[in-house]
Amino acid sequence: MEYKYLRIQGKELAPNTMYAKGVFSMCMQMLENNVMEQEDADLFLEINDWFANVLPWPPQCRRQEPVVCFFKTENSQEMMKMINPVLWLLEKYNHPYYLVYTNFPGEIVYEDQYQVCCRTDGKLYIEPLQKSWSPEEEE
Repeated sequence: MEYKYLRIQGKELAPNTMYAKGVFSMCMQMLENNVMEQEDADLFLEINDWFANVLPWPPQCRRQEPVVCFFKTENSQEMMKMINPVLWLLEKYNHPYYLVYTNFPGEIVYEDQYQVCCRTDGKLYIEPLQKSWSPEEEE
């Protein structure tokens, strides 16, 4: 199966989206919390600057609207080459992350050559636990 979009995200939720924080937010938080050694912080900032210069900054992100961004997989080779050292930093500091591939990122409100930006509703839904469908165990 081929997927159109990729998002790198963590376990922590962003308060404005109630959606898992993205890779840059996770690393920026680690930087602000002085988790990284200076050499690693410098590496992240250099990569962050590269992305800031190459990727357009969606206006919805600038305004901190409840949106999340996904890379387009069709042309993400260059992006992934540049993001791999950031993933290495997350691993070095034992910060869990997930690569989420999807064809359904949500309502797209911004799109450019490399990414889409999708609206979230800022709400987290917790549904009741379903009845177990596993076979009953005999005691």
